[in-house]
Order: sequence, then structure tokens, then C-alpha cells
Amino acid sequence: MSTTSDRKALIIGASRGLGLVLADELARRGWLVTATTRRGGGELQARADAWNGRLTVESLEMTSSEQLAALRERLEGEGHRLDLLFVNAAIDRGNLPIHEVSTDMFTEVMITNALSPLRALEALRGLVAPGGTVAVMSSDQGSISRNTEGGYELYKASKAALNQLMRSYATRHADDGQTKLLIDPGHNRTQLGGPDAPLNPRESIPAVVDVLEAQTGAPGLQFLDRHGETVPW
Repeated sequence: MSTTSDRKALIIGASRGLGLVLADELARRGWLVTATTRRGGGELQARADAWNGRLTVESLEMTSSEQLAALRERLEGEGHRLDLLFVNAAIDRGNLPIHEVSTDMFTEVMITNALSPLRALEALRGLVAPGGTVAVMSSDQGSISRNTEGGYELYKASKAALNQLMRSYATRHADDGQTKLLIDPGHNRTQLGGPDAPLNPRESIPAVVDVLEAQTGAPGLQFLDRHGETVPW
């Protein structure tokens, strides 16, 4: 593992919202951060400029296997060895009962929220140092046992699928020595979470980073909230 002063992180999906705040918070704590966005410029680039080399930006469409492979090659060529690989990606297409969801909408949400994060982990996990961490942004909306209120059926299903696929990933790579985390950041005021959400990302994401740092080296897969408490499957 790297020393505190040169820890390296790759954040997939950091153009806005939780991913942007996560990249910024890691840089603030002294991490060297590479963060991806589908489009150049914007607030992520502004934060990178402000950090003067501590935060760098890479272009990536996460749903593209070709772009994932190209990113891996670029980072390998630069000698990157990561202490943290964090995949942050989710879309929501509204509060529809499942029988009103079109096939195209179902496919889009499942590819973005469940399939693509695991493809990203598989493509990039080789960059993670022994003892490093691979993590995915999940949600308690993906907890089957907590699904006791109606609404957002497709989004909930996509996060439950993500959790199940991550469980399969952890089983398949049980002996790789990497810490594996699913993170529930809580309901935050973002474009996805909406303006009425109770949490401010600038307050909740530092707690998430506390969890990431505290769990370094922990064995197995854990599904944790921003307080480090276990979220029921």
C-alpha cells in the first residue's frame, strides 16, 4: 500500500453530484485522484485546475468496453497503481410501476446501474495494488429486506441487481486480497436525489471517505452506509 502522502484513487463517474464531491474530498485529504467524465470541461475540470495536479481528469463512457480498455492502457502506461477504485454511476427514469416501464427503459437503467459498474471493475481491477480497495456506490434502495414502501421499482431493482452482481464478483475474486465495498451514501441533494433530499453531499461524502479509509485491508465484501454500519441485503 502507498503511504498517506501518495495514495492514488480512480473515481469512475465524477462529472457532478456525489462523484464530483468524492473526487474533491479525496484530493483535499492528500490523495492523488484521477476522475472520469463523459464530457470535458465543467465543474470537474474546474476542480482539477484548482488542485494543480492533485486531481486529473480522464474521458470515459463507462458503458463502452472499448473505452474502458483504452483507459486501462493509458493508466498502465503511466504506471498507475491504485489504492482505491471507486465506481459511481446511476440513472433514474422516474417513479413508474414496473408494468409501465418500457423494455428500452429497463435495458438502459440496468446496463448503466448494474452491468456497467461490474464491467468497469473487471476492466480496471488489475490496476489496484495488493491490499487496495474496490468500491461501488450503491443505495439502501437496493436492500430487498428494506423494500417496504412503494415507488421507484426499476431503480430499486437495478441497485439490487448491482448488489447481487457485486456479491458474485466478490466470490469470484475472493482470494485477490482486495477490500470490496458497496456504499450507501444516503439520500443526497443531487440531480438524481432531487432538491428535497435530506442530505448535503458536502456533509455526507466526507463520512463516506472516512469509511473507505477505515475499511482499508478489510477482507470480504461489505455493504455499508456512510456511518460504517452494515446495510441489510
